[in-house]
Amino acid sequence: MHANMTLISTLAAAFGLALVLGLLAQWARLPALVGYLLAGVLIGPHTPGFVGDVHLAQQLSEVGVMLLMFGVGLHFSVGDLMSVKGIALPGALVQMAAATAMGGALAHWWWGWGLAAALIFGLALSVASTVVLLRALESRELLHTGNGRIAVGWLVVEDLAMVLALVLIPVLGGQGEGVGQGNLAVTIITTLLAVAAFVAVMLIAGRRLLPWMLWQVNRTGSRELFTLATVAAAVGLAVGAAALFGVSVALGAFFAGLVLRESAFSERAAHESLPLRDAFAVLFFVAVGMLFDPMILVDQPLAVLATVAVILVGKTVAAGALVLLLRYPLSTALTVAVSLAQIGEFSFILLGLGASLKLVPPEATSLVVAGAIVSIALNPLLFAGVEPLRRWVLNRSRWARKLEARDDPLAELPADTPQSALAGQIVLVGHGSLGAALRAELGGRPIVVIDRDRDVVEKLRASGLAAVLGDAAEAMTLVQAHIANAAWLLIALPDVRQVPAVLALALELNPKLRSAVLAHTDEEAQWLRDVGVSHVLRSQQALAEAFARVVAA
Repeated sequence: MHANMTLISTLAAAFGLALVLGLLAQWARLPALVGYLLAGVLIGPHTPGFVGDVHLAQQLSEVGVMLLMFGVGLHFSVGDLMSVKGIALPGALVQMAAATAMGGALAHWWWGWGLAAALIFGLALSVASTVVLLRALESRELLHTGNGRIAVGWLVVEDLAMVLALVLIPVLGGQGEGVGQGNLAVTIITTLLAVAAFVAVMLIAGRRLLPWMLWQVNRTGSRELFTLATVAAAVGLAVGAAALFGVSVALGAFFAGLVLRESAFSERAAHESLPLRDAFAVLFFVAVGMLFDPMILVDQPLAVLATVAVILVGKTVAAGALVLLLRYPLSTALTVAVSLAQIGEFSFILLGLGASLKLVPPEATSLVVAGAIVSIALNPLLFAGVEPLRRWVLNRSRWARKLEARDDPLAELPADTPQSALAGQIVLVGHGSLGAALRAELGGRPIVVIDRDRDVVEKLRASGLAAVLGDAAEAMTLVQAHIANAAWLLIALPDVRQVPAVLALALELNPKLRSAVLAHTDEEAQWLRDVGVSHVLRSQQALAEAFARVVAA
């Protein structure tokens, strides 16, 4: 039966084991993706028992990458991309060069590999996984923040660089189609022109064609056809872009979503494709696990440790230092650094191409997969440690506090802010979806917004509203918001675990201050009351009361 049902048996084993091991990982207080990776190891060719089809799993995981990048494009505008070009472009290129140099030096000088093999190995360690990054940002509601946009823009630049690398690698083996060793400059220019042509076609023609197509499908009233059209647009355009322009399927899918973002169907397209994105993203992690040979841990433990060190330490430190040098705050540096502290799909594509051209030794793939599994498994833990580490550094380093307190006009209210707006005002911490809705509902009251997203503060200031850039858990930020004169503190942060630090400092500066926070569960509500929040609203209860007011009106 298995011989005739390879695809079905591979999917059944992958999803079934991923579910069981994902649940076990959650119960053990580990990220679920650790379970997905272990599921791949168990059904891979290097462990006893059932063996899934590695090639099929990898192709299916590529579909997940396409759908995920399509979803990112639906929420990431051209303006967002251009707004972070000043940090994403130089940062990504320099960080990739640094990581490539570290990995290449390790392979060439320690292991004695050739220059071509060392270069490919270094490049494989320099590029982060889009799937891992997006899952981490989405789970922490950071995807649409300023730091999240920088991290995604950084990876878009990395993807563009990898497109060029994949075209140039055959030149190293003297096997490029029609490309001689002396025509490297021509190859680079041709590739850049192809990418530019693809972007131009998508932004000019795609902006009209794709929304028109979805409009025609929407007129039928069929939900199935709309879902099918969304998936066909993502996968079809990704594959077509790869075939016609030579760009990666991930980049093709990203721009397909990008051109749809401004249409009336962007939200619905994102919603309809979400279940498929989640399912195929799981397959990506399972496919990574299937490539892992556990014997590499026994045969070359030091080489594995060195590979992991380049990914988790070398690349992270390089990225964080670059962000700080570009005069961004510590929180941005730490977020970008941990975002890049892993490797993924492009790393495997690079090694696969290098192996097919016989440019890299067989152990290179095992080392990269080992580094990927360790870094992917640890990445959620690194993200969880960003905020505690930032506070620890600021509490113990005068240099870090000085760095964080750089002269920034957005970190303090303008001198011409009317005093009437700074007496009995509402201090609103966080201007995400909830914060923006609260601010709109309370438009007639004096409000001072505190947010850590520079773009948000700039837009509020441009609209004539009082806003301060900074962390509400720091005294100077609350002082700039005139918390001592405030009547209310509304905390609309995505993570309620940040509430105690903000509230304790605010009450120290204004003991009579009243506070309100939205809780999502009864346990969360009780915990917030215990830490001193005067008014805790339950999300379901607040929604029910809003419905009741509408009906009673």
